[in-house]
Amino acid sequence: MTLKELSFFYKLCDNPQVTQVAQELNISQSAISLAIKSLENKLNEQLFDRLGKKLVLNERGRFFKEKTYSHYLAIKDAKNIFQKNKLAGQMKIAASKTISNYIMPDIYFDFLSQYKEVKFDIETINSTIILEKVLDSKLDIGLIETDFTHSNIIREKLYDDELIIVTSDENYPRTSYIDTIDKKWILREIGSGTREIFINKLGKHTEKLDIFMELHGFEEIKKIVMDNKDCITAISKVAVKKEIENKQLFEIKLKNFEFKREFYLIYHKNKSNNLLFKTFIEYLKNKLH
Repeated sequence: MTLKELSFFYKLCDNPQVTQVAQELNISQSAISLAIKSLENKLNEQLFDRLGKKLVLNERGRFFKEKTYSHYLAIKDAKNIFQKNKLAGQMKIAASKTISNYIMPDIYFDFLSQYKEVKFDIETINSTIILEKVLDSKLDIGLIETDFTHSNIIREKLYDDELIIVTSDENYPRTSYIDTIDKKWILREIGSGTREIFINKLGKHTEKLDIFMELHGFEEIKKIVMDNKDCITAISKVAVKKEIENKQLFEIKLKNFEFKREFYLIYHKNKSNNLLFKTFIEYLKNKLH
């Protein structure tokens, strides 16, 4: 069934005079008759009794109208939804844990507060999985910590970050070489952007690390390091800002390494650049730059 066929049907429900309906709609009588016949064929039911030039609604037609008219109005309204409010829709977004936990919450909240017809489907997963989902077009936007290139993905820089080395041991020297740190390393899991940047930057020096535990979440890592002075971790500066200010954790500056990194916005190169998509990306950039 087409909306045009249904439109003619409901018009004739109110006015059985085909000639008058045709004049009102500025179309031929035969166009209306063909549309109604097509509708009846699709339903395998006769909806009108033919009385001269009139199409009079019969009992099956009245039943059909009763069951369908509210749905027809809803569909007509749906056709106009984006004309009434261009900034409406649901976006699928995934962010790596650092970005999701420490940067995005207020941005999500403020954007949704401003645009009432927008919904977010949000995931917090590691950068490797985000890349896979963007390539499979299962996400509209990915927010990651990993520097990479792929022919099917558009990547844009969002934010400058830094990994720092922290311990709860207030007496440990505040500057050190990576090779001389004699503590148990608590690191993120394989596949996380934080871990990959740290390990890749260290190169061959990784062999000298005492990697004691690998965990999925920053909060768990922070708790272990704060509760055990013989432990140490590499973590995003934004993730431990409060703990450093409260002197629960202490930064150890490395003499031979820096762990600067960038956060990236990624999306599939074939992603449609609709108004909602473009507005959110612009909003995100303005908040983070």
